[in-house]
Amino acid sequence: MVVSPFRSLTLSLLVLPPLLLATYFMSAFPSPPEPLFIHQSLASLPPAAKIWSIYPEDFYPGGNYASFPNGKVRYWLMGPENGKKVVLIHGLSIPSIVWRDIAPTLAARGYRVLLYDLYGRGYSDAPHTTYDTRLYTSQLAFLMQYLRWEKANIIGLSMVRDFPGSSAVAHSSQGGGIAAAFTAQFPHLVDDAVGFIASGGLIEVRVRVPSPRVYSDLLLSSYILRILIHRTRPANLLFQSEDISRTAKFMSSPLVIMMASTRPIQKYLQHLTNQTASQATNDTANNPIVDVVRLQSAHLSGYNHALSSSLREGPIRGLTAAFQSPAFAGKRVLLVHGTKDRTVPPKYSTRIMKHLPKDAKAKLITVEGAGHDVNISDSEVVAQAILGLLSTPTKDWNEKS
Repeated sequence: MVVSPFRSLTLSLLVLPPLLLATYFMSAFPSPPEPLFIHQSLASLPPAAKIWSIYPEDFYPGGNYASFPNGKVRYWLMGPENGKKVVLIHGLSIPSIVWRDIAPTLAARGYRVLLYDLYGRGYSDAPHTTYDTRLYTSQLAFLMQYLRWEKANIIGLSMVRDFPGSSAVAHSSQGGGIAAAFTAQFPHLVDDAVGFIASGGLIEVRVRVPSPRVYSDLLLSSYILRILIHRTRPANLLFQSEDISRTAKFMSSPLVIMMASTRPIQKYLQHLTNQTASQATNDTANNPIVDVVRLQSAHLSGYNHALSSSLREGPIRGLTAAFQSPAFAGKRVLLVHGTKDRTVPPKYSTRIMKHLPKDAKAKLITVEGAGHDVNISDSEVVAQAILGLLSTPTKDWNEKS
């Protein structure tokens, strides 16, 4: 079949204009980047706010602020200046108050302890950006450079607590992942020891139909789900089996978070916070962890975005390469996990052990009967385990030590 020249010309005239137009738009010079928008921290709340009596800026001694490209970071330094340096990294939603039963013990034993609030939590600013692994590792790298710390031992915490009678579940499940990624990316800044407390980082994602009990757990102690699913019972599970559920992905989506960050919703969250506080049981009325989570979710415009972005892009999964990094070779590694942890099951610590280089000196301590809140329920056990990690010579650090 012979195609006439006229038909070829017609086809060319039909195809070429949209093709050229598409090429133009694809090759158009990009717009200059907009300045990074930074949400305020707990420091922006008025002096009469409840947070100042629960988790004030001077909750630990030696507090100060450091300004970096992604916003101000609140940090504290405890213990003697000449002590062995230790960094304590909190988890997903609870700021550094979560170390309240452990940090003073380390400082009293002569260690120089650095605590800081991750971006989007506590008294650190909340940049409106992607909360991926690089954001968190660069935050710590900037902070250590600012403090002129050449090296430090790194301890990362993954903690969740389900408080009886409360509609808030306090989560933190990425501190261990940050510690692993930081060690892999900045090995020259890591001293002899790394610790993982109930660590995530290797969570697997599979799609299954989630239990309704997962709903109240998805946005990590915020009140978004109390709006969408009123008065749902608190969940014990963030991940069912090896899943981040389809519902979790949806509830942490940018659209849902954008809706939850609008002023009317924020006002409603504040109303719920006040209402819940007035109805609190004796078990929760005097629990600062519960209140800190509630107040962050209700009053900080960047908090829910920080949590949802961390859940989607953050260091709770996909860190196999980090744990396999040769940066762990020759280092003492401590893993602590509760045998009843249903949020990040203890099998994940076993998997981390298998991924570490063969010449890493790794030791796993299981705490019988403890859940994911092992650092609170068994703080003395965890503190002693960390002290053992820091004080034991590398040649003597093994499974039986």
